[in-house]
Amino acid sequence: MNDPIYNDADFVQFYDIENQDGRDDFDWCIRLARQGGSILDLGCGTGQLATELAERCSVTGVDPASAMLDVARRRIGGDKVDWVLADARTARLGRRFDLVLLTGHVFQVFLTAEDQRAVLRTIAQHLAPGGRFIFDTRNPAAKAWLEWTPQRSERMVEHPSLGTVRAWYDADYDAATGVATYSTSYEIPGGRPVLSAESKIAFPKKDDLAGMLDENGLLVEQWLGDWQGEPYTAASAEIIPIGRLR
Repeated sequence: MNDPIYNDADFVQFYDIENQDGRDDFDWCIRLARQGGSILDLGCGTGQLATELAERCSVTGVDPASAMLDVARRRIGGDKVDWVLADARTARLGRRFDLVLLTGHVFQVFLTAEDQRAVLRTIAQHLAPGGRFIFDTRNPAAKAWLEWTPQRSERMVEHPSLGTVRAWYDADYDAATGVATYSTSYEIPGGRPVLSAESKIAFPKKDDLAGMLDENGLLVEQWLGDWQGEPYTAASAEIIPIGRLR
């Protein structure tokens, strides 16, 4: 988990700016959260969702990147969340929660089936009886990486202190491993060197996920294909399982 996108403050400063559009995943998780219930946000990042949920629930946010948690702690409402520096594969908090969630495609940073199973074990270890889990991962059939070319992904990012920053992605997908390697680049005004970092994410298939969930004692009650609540189909952009302990 040494990806500079999450661990380097130079990149982390762009995270919230780049992820401020669209709230459908937030809205869905807020509806799932019971009033006064307990929530575990695995891979909480800069704490956008965790702090919002903490207005009505007891929330623990777990992330392995200290630079992300530094932002989370400074966020308005950050004092209401229990922030834990830990890896979702190995975190063991000694308590169970009414809702365990991983949003923002966090599940995809785990590149191997072994690591994916470890995350699912963490979910199972922390779910209370009657508790629910939810996470999202991009459907490989939608081939999202085809949009991550410099030409298609170029955008202008308005940074509060750096001004207008040109940003773009570049990506390559390995069909044999189901892993995409992509670079994120920011061209900052004033002749500064271009910030660029390489990342990897996995695109597990729905059938493989279903098998791993079952192996770890997790029962899927509903498969969504997007955050608008449409049922999953082979052509869906997302794979979003919602379920509980079996």
